[in-house]
Amino acid sequence: MMGSSVLGDMFDKVLVANRGEIAVRVMRACEELGVGTVAVYSEADKHSGHVRYADEAYNIGPARAADSYNDGEAVIEAARKADADAIHPGYGFMAENADFAARVEETDAITWIGPSSDAMERLGEKTHARTVMRDADVPIVPGTTESIDEAEQVVEFGEENGFPVLIKAEGGGGGMGQEIVRSAEDAEEALATAQREGEAYFSNASVYLERFLDNARHVEVQILADKHGNVRHLGERDCSLQRRQQKVIEEGPSPALTDELREEIAEAARRGADAGDYYNAGTFEFLVEDEERNEDGLLDADTDFFFLEVNTRIQVEHTVTEELTDIDIVKWQLKVAAGQEITFEQDDVELEGHAMEFRINAENPADEFASTPGTLTTYDPPGGIGVRLDDAVRQGDDIAGEYDSMFAKLVVWAGDRDACLARGERALREFDVDGLHTTIPFHRLMLTDEAFVAGEHTTNYLDEELDRDRIREAQE
Repeated sequence: MMGSSVLGDMFDKVLVANRGEIAVRVMRACEELGVGTVAVYSEADKHSGHVRYADEAYNIGPARAADSYNDGEAVIEAARKADADAIHPGYGFMAENADFAARVEETDAITWIGPSSDAMERLGEKTHARTVMRDADVPIVPGTTESIDEAEQVVEFGEENGFPVLIKAEGGGGGMGQEIVRSAEDAEEALATAQREGEAYFSNASVYLERFLDNARHVEVQILADKHGNVRHLGERDCSLQRRQQKVIEEGPSPALTDELREEIAEAARRGADAGDYYNAGTFEFLVEDEERNEDGLLDADTDFFFLEVNTRIQVEHTVTEELTDIDIVKWQLKVAAGQEITFEQDDVELEGHAMEFRINAENPADEFASTPGTLTTYDPPGGIGVRLDDAVRQGDDIAGEYDSMFAKLVVWAGDRDACLARGERALREFDVDGLHTTIPFHRLMLTDEAFVAGEHTTNYLDEELDRDRIREAQE
């Protein structure tokens, strides 16, 4: 493959094809490895934190993501101008775009920091991934392995497998391009919406179906693999607290699983990565049926779990795993892309304590989590033992409405879950932000919420069970 690096080498200069906190996160890893950093930015972002942080920065177009961050040609052109020898896509934008990855792979002297475009094609396209997993003996949610384009197909599927049905965009992620169909009457409108969103967000209007598991936990396994056939899992994260399929708080290890079930799910992910010829970092997501708990209140080895999808990139919540394992996943992404071999065995990976990540978004939870752009007139984040903050903003910065509303991530670690909850409460109380609505009061509410504290919440808890008045009171 062109542009790949000799074993043991490291890049001279990496272009980060992203913005905000993840761009700075990647640049920090580069910095510690002695690698130069290049930022790209849109017109809306010329004064952004990732531009301030980088060694050099290039304007790649107007505010609209389609004309800047999603313009593959402009990104590769910037890499050439900067003489960068690798591109890291972060998450979102083109991170899961196999065509873009292939273009980088074909560009002489530039390495793609991620899985091969072939593996992305195989596992990133959700329907392909299901086929690979089925063959690797990984349980999959009942669903279609071909894309669908007629409302009748949705209705037939619902009648055969039971409603609700989930329509999902092939290229999707982050809850975009996903529609829940609760009855045959909703099929037509939901299909049109999912196709439209798939086209708008991922330039891919194809969608597929799966049975929507109403009472399930969302558990995902972090995978790290190199180009020498070594595949490791770094334990699981529990992302069951979601609204409309968008994660809100992520934690690890899962408060709901026995060690036996935890190991079964992790091994299934490893088998899947192996079968998909996967290397670099990736996440295998599963839905775990939360129907019957044992006498300790946990889900044990008899519990059904199903493969959901693979995220062929670094994830927002990779920080949770880093806190638990003390493994710098982003540095390993760079090392693996440079041809280096993983230096630790599966048995060396141990999860210590408990970690949680709170997404700090410019949103008003009391108004259905509507986006609230504005200026950070006060920005005074917390500190102290066990507190990590990933951000790219400072006081006085504008949070634009053009992109994702998340502007920081608060990650807390402690020796066990109770101590972690207490530390999270303390850190959120210290987090002082003025100038716009944020999710901070909502997070504080969740840390006193009985279902969440007991670890009994499922993926539909926020949408269907939590009393809206409590959110309004918390925001006030």
